[in-house]
Amino acid sequence: MSGKEISFFRAVQAVLWSFIGIRKNSAGQEDMAKLNPFHVLVVGISLALIFVLGLIALVNWVVAQPITL
Repeated sequence: MSGKEISFFRAVQAVLWSFIGIRKNSAGQEDMAKLNPFHVLVVGISLALIFVLGLIALVNWVVAQPITL
């Protein structure tokens, strides 16, 4: 793996940890000092878009199911 691939992978990890919200402040500050802000921005927007589209797909699937009581 090259340095750029590792940096991008670390950006993905940092964004996923921030989405979950269980990250020490010191670890987050360290990541922000070392990571490329462009990578973090692209990963954050991409994962947020995937999350929203996944929720929309889930809601459409649930609404399309027949009601059986």
